[in-house]
Order: sequence, then structure tokens, then C-alpha cells
Amino acid sequence: MSRHLLSAADLDADEATAVLDTAAEMANVAGREVKKLPTLRGRTVVNLFYEDSTRTRISFEAAAKRLSADVINFSAKGSSVAKGESLKDTALTLQAMGADAVVIRHGASGAPHRLADWVDGSVINAGDGTHEHPTQALLDAYTMRARLGRLAGLKVAIVGDVLHSRVARSNVLLLHTLGAHVTLVAPPTLLPVGVGAWPADTSFDLDAVLPSSDVVMMLRVQRERMGDSFFPSVREYSRRYGLDGARMRQLPAHAIVMHPGPMIRGMEIAPEVADSPRSTITEQVTNGVSVRMAVLYLLLGGMNQ
Repeated sequence: MSRHLLSAADLDADEATAVLDTAAEMANVAGREVKKLPTLRGRTVVNLFYEDSTRTRISFEAAAKRLSADVINFSAKGSSVAKGESLKDTALTLQAMGADAVVIRHGASGAPHRLADWVDGSVINAGDGTHEHPTQALLDAYTMRARLGRLAGLKVAIVGDVLHSRVARSNVLLLHTLGAHVTLVAPPTLLPVGVGAWPADTSFDLDAVLPSSDVVMMLRVQRERMGDSFFPSVREYSRRYGLDGARMRQLPAHAIVMHPGPMIRGMEIAPEVADSPRSTITEQVTNGVSVRMAVLYLLLGGMNQ
């Protein structure tokens, strides 16, 4: 792996597989009585979050601590950022503190790439604007492989607000690299300009895609990023693009249902689907810690030593 993980496109098939294989080893640690490895003792990992987060921030914190790293949690609220400090000046402060890795979530697309120019340590993109979220794609791929035994040849439907979803972008790139076939399903208003250049098919008809899908990944409708109305009503969106029990029964018997969270139950996914044996939603959270342990290990402790 290179020094940073800024995009799912940074990983070729061998590197991505190495992350997934390492994550499988890290998952074994979670089953032990003492859930710690000494691998990153003496290293400092900074969680630099300019946007609210629960799963991702806590997951990275748990991953770093299980590898015995020192963790500094930095929130934009209540910091010098609230007083107008720029990202560059914050980066220089972290550099002066000797941060070995900076995990950044930022509302501006491209912010992690700029940060990587200003610090000597590794930079990991934990979500930038509507651009990418590479470790989410890795944990999703890990979950698919764990449940279905493979990634090559899988048919994956990613459904919903693709326009505003960094998860969708990273998943399309990574799953294509690993040999899966992705179909994006959304109303035309929620597909980005230029989606035809993505390595994925598109469809406006969820019911037509479900019977041949091995994986259905539902996306949250990100209304906080929407300035205009992108669909007539919540009820209409749910009727056409929501995954309820009847639609779930159209899936092949082995198929799984995924969601990166947080879910809006009753809108994009029905409670009976979210809580069904097909659902991997809680597994994704668990797997996120193992995958982020693997990323930190490979960037800071594994391949570079």
C-alpha cells in the first residue's frame, strides 16, 4: 500500500485483497479475552472529524486502541476551527504534535488530498463531502466475502441516493477492482452527472434488478445535503425504491441486504428487512473495526517495516 488511503481507486486487486485478508486475521483478535495487539505501540493516530459521526469515528478509535496506538480525538466543534482556523493550520499543528496517522472526515470533497500534502504521516479518508469513503467500501466488501464466500462475479445492486453518497462511489470503484458487477438503482434525479463513466450499470427499476442480485445495498436519503426536492414525497420514494418484505422475497435465497447506516426505517428499508437474517447491518459495524485495524496496521506497521 502507499502511504495514504484517500480513495478506493488507490488500491489494486492485490492490495485490496491484502486488506481483507489482514482484516480476517484482526477479527480473530476480537474473539480473544484480551483484545489488544502491541503492533502500533508508540504511534499516534488523530481522528480529525469536521462532520458528525458515530460509527466511523468510534470504529477508528477502537481499531487504533486495539493496536495499542495513542489516540487523539479532534472535533471541529469546540476547537480552534470554530474560531476560523484553516485546515492547513490545523494540519501544521498536528504535524508539530508528531501525528503518525490522521483519519479525516470533512464536508469538502478533496480535503483529505490537501491534508496529505501538508503532513508527513499517513492520511486516511473517513469521508469527504459527497466524494468517497474508502474504508466503508472495504468493510462492505469484507462483509460480502464473509457471507457469500467470494467477490468476483457477484451482482451487487446499490439503491437510493447515489448522487450524494460517498459510500456508493467508493463501493463502485472497489467492487469493480475486485471483480463484482454493480448496478446503481435510483430515480434519475438522484444519479450524478457523468455516472455513465462509472464502471457500473444504472437502472430506474428496482423490481427488475432484485431477482438477479446477490447483494442489495440500500443507501440513506441524505436530505441534509439536498437544497431542492429530488423526489415528489417520502411516500412515493419508499413505494418505488424502498426495500420492504415483499421486495426482499424477490431476491435469490442466498442474497444479503446491506446498509451503511444510519438507516431511516420505513423509508429506504422496512424494519422487517433490517432485522431479518438476510441483513448484515450489525455485522458491517463489527467488521468495520477489523477492517480499520487492517488499514492502520498495513499503513503504519505492516508493509512499511
